[in-house]
Amino acid sequence: MKTIVTVQDAVTAFADWMEPTDAELDAIEQEMPVILADVELLDAQIITLDRIPAELDNRRLRRARRRALAARLALANRTVNVTLPGGAA
Repeated sequence: MKTIVTVQDAVTAFADWMEPTDAELDAIEQEMPVILADVELLDAQIITLDRIPAELDNRRLRRARRRALAARLALANRTVNVTLPGGAA
């Protein structure tokens, strides 16, 4: 009997054991400000794709870049002070 991999993937794609763990959900929650800032930056970039950016567009892009960098900096500063279990560095 031949197995069809795509059907198997579709069947097991929603298995209970494939749910994110609490640790993964916590990591996503910590990174959410960075994710939202990146989405805002992408939105600002998408707006300027089909036209020459006006001054307001340039301000929106600069503001979005600053927010994205600030969110990444805040995340980096938070994770520097976190110790890993088992003494790993």
